[in-house]
Amino acid sequence: MKIAYLASNVTLPDSPDRRDDAFEHDQMMACLRSAFEPHGADVDDIAWDDPDADWRSYDAAIIGTTWDYGDRHNEFLAALEQIAGATTLFNSPAMVRWNSHKRYLRDLGDKGASLIPTIWIDDASESAARDAFDRLDADDLVFKRQVGASARGQHRLRRGDPIPKMPEPMMVQPFLKTIQSEGEISFVFIDGALSHALVKQAADGDYRIQSEYGGRETAITPTPDDLAPAMQVLSALDETPLYARVDMLRGDDGDLLLMELELVEPFLYPVQGPSLGPMIYSALQKRL
Repeated sequence: MKIAYLASNVTLPDSPDRRDDAFEHDQMMACLRSAFEPHGADVDDIAWDDPDADWRSYDAAIIGTTWDYGDRHNEFLAALEQIAGATTLFNSPAMVRWNSHKRYLRDLGDKGASLIPTIWIDDASESAARDAFDRLDADDLVFKRQVGASARGQHRLRRGDPIPKMPEPMMVQPFLKTIQSEGEISFVFIDGALSHALVKQAADGDYRIQSEYGGRETAITPTPDDLAPAMQVLSALDETPLYARVDMLRGDDGDLLLMELELVEPFLYPVQGPSLGPMIYSALQKRL
C-alpha cells in the first residue's frame, strides 16, 4: 500500500516559509508512518498543488495539512477532482466540497444537530456587522470566515467596538464563555468509530484554542451523554467519512453544541490518540 498524505508548501518540512504550527504535520506523519511501515506500506507527504506529482502511483490520497486552501478555495477543489480521477481520495471530493463552506452547518441543523445560534453575512459591511448584535441579541460576538480555518480572519467583537474590514463572507455567533472556562471538546472518528477525545483550552487571556495561539490539549474520556451528540452529527451524513473531527462547546444548559464538523483537513491530535494510526491503516485496508 502506498499512500499520499496531502500537505501544502507551508507545512512541508523543507518549506522556507513553514508555518509555526507545522510541527503538527510532523506529528501526523510520525503517527502514520509508525503504523503503516511495519506492514510494508509507505506514506509520502506531498503538496496538493505539486505539478510533478504522479497521483496514479498511489493507492490512495488522504487530505492532510492542506492549510492554505482557504485562500485558494476554487483552485483547491479543482485539484482534488484531478487527484480523485487518478487515485482514491479521502475524504471524497463531494464531501469536501460540501464541508469546505461553513454553510454545511445549516444542513446539519436541519437534520437535528444542536448548533450554536448563527447568522450569515455575505456582505460584511459595518452596518451589517452592527446589526448582528441585535439579530443575535448578544453583546459579545465572534465573526468567522465562511471559508477558512485556524481562526484566520476571525474577530471577537463586543457591542460598540470598531468594526474591522471583513472582505470575505462571514458567519457570526455569540461568544460562549465555556470556550475559556472549559474549552472546546473534540471527538476524532475513523471510519465512524471513536478514536479518541480531547479538550482544547486557550492560553490565559485568549479564547483561540489553536496551538499557534498558545492553546493546549488534554486527552479525555467522554461521558456517554457528551459522546451522543457527536455521534448524532456523524449519523446525519450521507456517507461515512474516513476521518472526521467533531468540535463542540458546552451551552448554558450543559449540553454540547456543534461548533465545527471537520472533514477536509483537520489536525487529528495523534499525541492524544495512540490508536489513531492503526485505526487509519485498518480503515484503509478495508476500503481499498
